[in-house]
Amino acid sequence: MDKTALMATIKEVVAPYTKNPEALATLNEDTDFLRDLKINSANLVDVVLDVEEKFNIVIDNESMEKMINVRAAMEVVENKLAAP
Repeated sequence: MDKTALMATIKEVVAPYTKNPEALATLNEDTDFLRDLKINSANLVDVVLDVEEKFNIVIDNESMEKMINVRAAMEVVENKLAAP
């Protein structure tokens, strides 16, 4: 999966949880889930669960803690998809 498709899928996953549609419209790798999209910490767990389901991967707690922005989420997904 290329980065554009990955980012589009992550955007689709976070859309229902964001409180800032303007930030969602301009989502990029530096977009912070909490600060920019105003996703609360409880919903951030829902985002992780939805990412797991969407990509058919399991995200461990250590990786989940890193997923605070789009870039980190993309790295976690890419690493999990590349794992044997």
